[in-house]
Amino acid sequence: MGGKIFATLSLEREGFGVLLLNPEQQAGMVQDEPEIFSPVPGGWGRKGSARVCLAKVTPDILEAALQTAWRLKGAGSDKKAISKGGTDDRLLSSVARRPRRK
Repeated sequence: MGGKIFATLSLEREGFGVLLLNPEQQAGMVQDEPEIFSPVPGGWGRKGSARVCLAKVTPDILEAALQTAWRLKGAGSDKKAISKGGTDDRLLSSVARRPRRK
């Protein structure tokens, strides 16, 4: 997006995608869905990057998570608004709290 990366498959061999988030968004996703989301080990994780377990994530949760990462990179001066509970965080939380299909 405009030369900015918001998600990668750099850990695909290990079964993960990676979302470039801020620390607050990462913490919310990990708290809501700890079987799906986890911090990337090391410095990237401390800055907010999150791993997504590709085998466990549902399409609707993945879509919401990707939209959150995409909007963060495109928000520019609105990054503070997003990190303080903007619609992106609420979108993921509402999707993540839906009952899982079995």
